[in-house]
Amino acid sequence: MKSAFAGCTDKGLVRAINQDAYHIDPQGRFFIVADGMGGHAAGQEASRIAKETICRYIEERIDGGKPPELLLKEAFHAANRTIIEDQGVHPENADMGTTAVAALFHQTDNGTAPQLWCANLGDSRIYRFRERHLEQVTEDDTWVAQAVKAGALEADEARVHPWRHVLSQCLGREDMGEVEIRALDLQPGDRILLCSDGLTEELSDARIAEELEKSADCQEAVEALVKAAKDAGGRDNVTVVSIAIESLEAPNPDDASA
Repeated sequence: MKSAFAGCTDKGLVRAINQDAYHIDPQGRFFIVADGMGGHAAGQEASRIAKETICRYIEERIDGGKPPELLLKEAFHAANRTIIEDQGVHPENADMGTTAVAALFHQTDNGTAPQLWCANLGDSRIYRFRERHLEQVTEDDTWVAQAVKAGALEADEARVHPWRHVLSQCLGREDMGEVEIRALDLQPGDRILLCSDGLTEELSDARIAEELEKSADCQEAVEALVKAAKDAGGRDNVTVVSIAIESLEAPNPDDASA
């Protein structure tokens, strides 16, 4: 498989510090976005721990034959334990937590097309942009998302509801629930987007799709989306990672590109 990718993060126009974190594997094998919360700097610490722990866990085991869904689930649980351990050492950070999304490419040995495995906890999101259609892949772990799913709220109401930021799940909790894991099929031309809610709070899905349609280059796309979120208010930190699927064929060993 051949892909291109880029990421961008910004503290926005209101927040004093950036409590988001992201990681792009240099080989394009996996990607992470985390959005921290809790105190002045505690959220920044929580997202950093989550990013580094998930990254390290995957890097150490990605070639070990472990099923991708199990690898991602274990990586998230490792991050949760590490944050809780840090809370014990630094009681001033006892309320810190973080959302996290991760995307992991997996190529089977039977010659089938590679899949993208997506993991989520919280309200950061993963999208797939295919043939001008933007699909939200992950489900938000929020009160309003659950209310929409149950039919108690309309989607338009949820976007402005005062409880829209109330999380039902995040990393950094003893009672952390099940990590959402989903596999995606891929086609050449697909665009994958990982983002914090600083993007989706300011831009509708239609506006995100519009920016992706205008910017074929991944770096241009992430910068344009961050700028658009800031132009729309920039009330939160905003982080965007874009992945463009160029080919599903096995790479040429002599080809050094991503």
